[in-house]
Amino acid sequence: MLLEPVQYLLGALSGGVVGLTLGLFGGGGSILAVPLMVYLVGVPNAHLAIGTSAVSVAANAVTGLASHARNGTVNWRCAAVYSASGVLGAFFGSSLGKAIDGRHLLLLFAGLMLVVGALMFRSRSIVGDPAAVCTRENAPKVIGFGGGTGLLSGFFGIGGGFLIVPGLVASTGMPMINAIGSSLVAVAAFGMTTAISYALSGMVDWPLALVFVAGGVVGGLGGSRAAMMLQTRKGALNVLFALMIMVVAVYMAWRNLLGG
Repeated sequence: MLLEPVQYLLGALSGGVVGLTLGLFGGGGSILAVPLMVYLVGVPNAHLAIGTSAVSVAANAVTGLASHARNGTVNWRCAAVYSASGVLGAFFGSSLGKAIDGRHLLLLFAGLMLVVGALMFRSRSIVGDPAAVCTRENAPKVIGFGGGTGLLSGFFGIGGGFLIVPGLVASTGMPMINAIGSSLVAVAAFGMTTAISYALSGMVDWPLALVFVAGGVVGGLGGSRAAMMLQTRKGALNVLFALMIMVVAVYMAWRNLLGG
């Protein structure tokens, strides 16, 4: 698919927004990627937007992960268990998502965004235990949350960090900043699994993915630094971000219900 030059510029700017939110929140950027691809960049096919965004989100998550790893906010053991259990779910989810009509898929996506916004409101005051680790006792919870978020990640072509972060907090009790850093391992793994599935079906625009990733690299570095600086204000930031997600969700639902 050949896009206009201005669309590639908008793709780079959109990637910057996604990278910034991935680094800052550990999630949320991925849920904005598909709406940005469809409504701002102007990708005409929902499945192509999902496949391309999956490539971009996975690459941007790796950039954010590098910064969090340097800051020591990644619990590698928990991240590995969570990611491993979710990759299989992401594979089945992506196979199912490709079989759904694009317009219906975007409507379901809008519904998920509303749920995510509500979850972010609920988790705004979570502190967590800095000494939390993954053990045999909590392993079933970690695996269960990982599989479930992986399935949703694959179905909607998103990294799923906005679900992974509360999932890690709920299953291990770790602090939000550690859940953010650790979630990026799973975001990268789930996104790449979905991207491979869509790429094999010819549903990835590689030039657009490249400029999206380039913009995301810059945004991701800034977001990770901001996350460390704004730890004490994460509750307020989460509320504002949840409101933005809900506004985008309502817009998506309105556009698709009108057949736009």
